[in-house]
Amino acid sequence: MSQTPFVTVFAIYPNLTQLDFTGPHQVLSRLPGATTIVASRDGGEIEAEGGLVIGRTRKLSEIERCDLICVPGGSAATETALDEEFVAEVRRLALGAKYITSVCTGSLILGAAGLLQGKRAACHWAWRGLLTEFGAIPDPARVVRDGNIFTGGGVTAGIDFAFTMLAEIAGEGYAKALTLGLEYAPAPPYGCGRPELADDDTLRRVSGNMDKVMAQRIAEAKEAGARLSRYAVSP
Repeated sequence: MSQTPFVTVFAIYPNLTQLDFTGPHQVLSRLPGATTIVASRDGGEIEAEGGLVIGRTRKLSEIERCDLICVPGGSAATETALDEEFVAEVRRLALGAKYITSVCTGSLILGAAGLLQGKRAACHWAWRGLLTEFGAIPDPARVVRDGNIFTGGGVTAGIDFAFTMLAEIAGEGYAKALTLGLEYAPAPPYGCGRPELADDDTLRRVSGNMDKVMAQRIAEAKEAGARLSRYAVSP
């Protein structure tokens, strides 16, 4: 008798950051004997930031269960945290999963689903403070584990997160082999990928762009956080 496959579900939504999804997907889809499902609220096509269209997604409501759920981030993360249908499906699947995971601002959606109360979690540096709206404890680490919850920081941290998950599930040797197979050896031309590493001018420029949407994101996070009373406790 064959073993039940390990099921990974990526829960995606319009205007997600595609690398938050495609980076981890490239790694986690290589889990031995695994089934990887890409799903959305309504199924069908999802347009990511930059216009990339992800096709043939399944409807979240049609997926019975999964072993790992991953929610990527994106410019619409706090808006999506107010999508009650999407959040409810994420919560349903997460409560039955062995691993609950996210990348970047996807952790804000996990928070809106009542899954991070009292838990340490990572997020993109610019929006990390919004985790407190959901009773979570912001953690600046690139990959954070708290029990069965694994969260990655901003965008490219999703690949590090995925290799961490791969080692957890399939073993360190397998994770190392795939690291070599994918030639994962980051060597960025500019070492300013975190605020503490960036020069003042670069930090001001990026922070200024973030400030343009900060008020809206804070308002959406506060509204989503106010809805948490529907959940008694997180798992």
